[in-house]
Amino acid sequence: MATQTIKKILITQPRPETDKSPYFELARKYSVELEFQPFIRLEGIPAKEFRKQKIEIANYTAVIFTSRNAIDHFFRICEEMKISISQDTKYFCITEAVALYLQKFILYRKRKVFYGADGTNKSMFDVINKHKENEKFLYPCSENQQDNEIVSWLKANNCEFATPFMYRTISNDVKDLLTKTEYDIICFFTPSGVKSLFDNLPTYQQNGTRIGAFGSNTSRAVEEAGLTLDIKAPQPQAPSMVAALEQYLAANAKKK
Repeated sequence: MATQTIKKILITQPRPETDKSPYFELARKYSVELEFQPFIRLEGIPAKEFRKQKIEIANYTAVIFTSRNAIDHFFRICEEMKISISQDTKYFCITEAVALYLQKFILYRKRKVFYGADGTNKSMFDVINKHKENEKFLYPCSENQQDNEIVSWLKANNCEFATPFMYRTISNDVKDLLTKTEYDIICFFTPSGVKSLFDNLPTYQQNGTRIGAFGSNTSRAVEEAGLTLDIKAPQPQAPSMVAALEQYLAANAKKK
């Protein structure tokens, strides 16, 4: 099969705020056109609605955060409900970047903020494992979008935990974008982004479009939707979506 020239790539995220983003370097290097369009938006669940979940935040001693969004909405709910968080609360984060984001809300102290070594669930579990005795965990997440691997691990390790829904994901209207333009590659970053594709185009056919996915849950969502996954990140040699795209474009250029 002849190698298809890659000209247009759709990144289903907001456009980077700085021109120094590695995405733009990639576009120049491989002469590809990048378009940025978020497929989803987040909406906070109001405190009034949150109360119906009957979760007493103050009764928990540790919080697991897998994103900055989760941090934003956790502290928003606490503020709306006038809940003061104990100084001794421990925070377990999926990456150092997520952990550092806590500085916006708390006095950042190493002995209560922990994160995994490489951004995987497994490395976060290794850290939680050392500190899990007598802790009660909160794992704030998007409505019905909790990471099942995390929930299964907490159950398997007999941890006391709750998964409060503090925000929900809404699909953006991207129908026009998808019907008017043909993309050679579409990159997804969340299972909700994949869902949004089918919310917009229920009969979507891949027809040779390459699909990229960041994160194991996103990869799973792509495959469960019956799509072929061509570009996967993070991988040992490709820690980011940019790195995975670079590898793919370089290999594609070689085939010509």
